[in-house]
Amino acid sequence: MKDLLTSLRDFFVSLKLTVALLVFGMILVFAGTLDQVNLGIWATQEKYFRSFIVYTRVGDFAVPVFPGGYLIGGLLLINLVAAHVYRFTFTWRKSGIQLAHAGLILLLIGELLSGLWQKDFAMRLTESESKNYAEAFRENELAIIDATDDKFDEVVAIPEPLLAKKSPIQHPKLPFRVVPKTYYPNSVLSARKADSPVAAEATAGFGERILAAPQPMTYKTDERNLPTAFVELAAPDKSLGTYLVSLHLVMPQEFEYGGRKWKLILRTARIYQPFSLTLLKFNHDRYAGTDIPKNFSSRLKLQTPDGRDDREVLIYMNNPLRYAGLTFYQSGYEGERTTILQVVHNPSWLVPYVACTLMTLGLAIQFGIHLLGFAGRRAPQAATATA
Repeated sequence: MKDLLTSLRDFFVSLKLTVALLVFGMILVFAGTLDQVNLGIWATQEKYFRSFIVYTRVGDFAVPVFPGGYLIGGLLLINLVAAHVYRFTFTWRKSGIQLAHAGLILLLIGELLSGLWQKDFAMRLTESESKNYAEAFRENELAIIDATDDKFDEVVAIPEPLLAKKSPIQHPKLPFRVVPKTYYPNSVLSARKADSPVAAEATAGFGERILAAPQPMTYKTDERNLPTAFVELAAPDKSLGTYLVSLHLVMPQEFEYGGRKWKLILRTARIYQPFSLTLLKFNHDRYAGTDIPKNFSSRLKLQTPDGRDDREVLIYMNNPLRYAGLTFYQSGYEGERTTILQVVHNPSWLVPYVACTLMTLGLAIQFGIHLLGFAGRRAPQAATATA
């Protein structure tokens, strides 16, 4: 048993393991960079860097081919911590190196936490428009809305992965079950002619006049997958029909049941907040005589329920708004009056700053120690030469 523990210790503190992991990391970065042309940046991150194993498709099977970013980074983190603890001897001459290594370990931990916790959303605002929610970039949801009350909507959101599983869903706030029948991750819609030999899968709503066909998924940054699903709403006493829901459809479908008014729509996933932002003015500056953007900024009004934090804020490049655990960046624009804000939720956003500070401080201390030692050795030599 003791020999096994000694072997494990020698393996994890080995410098050979460090070099091997660094080589694996460089190969992973190189392969991910090349595959980014086919998959796009987001899919590449998920496949190569935010996974334990990189898989490739061979026919209908997924075959593991290389360690992923989580595995390489995790082993490198264990290697650094083990070596740091095993060889740790605190002396002033090594304090800078110890501090730099601690910063590197903290940097790896920060990247892991960001990969696990960070969520990105987008908020589009036109001048004079107010919103209290942001929309996800790549996630969708089936929203079932109780619109009986003219002043308040009760929304039940079903994540897209549950629709893909095609299992019946019963939410406690819904008097009926949601039964997914068909799900297309990407699709195209076409009008169904009255004499069409193809029967409509939908029996209620817009889908009775529409045909849906699956399409290959796209991973390009300038393209988007538009999913479509057929869902049946099954009440205890009867079926309310099968509806076609799709990102192609921007208007919700309405129906009544149990004396209440309901709306049904497939939309991008939303994150609601207990405050709202109103776009007061959007400025888009260009270089003189060109259409090249020089600067764009958004002046917004932050409104909170109690009014204590109400204020006007200006968001522009490298000057975000941080509020309630969210960071609002100036990301883009549409036309002359619509701004696009990137909304980031990352509880570990301070970790990389602390890590880089520790590494810089450690290297500066180590350089200063060597500089003082070098100057101390030179002083007697200079005195002897002068004598």
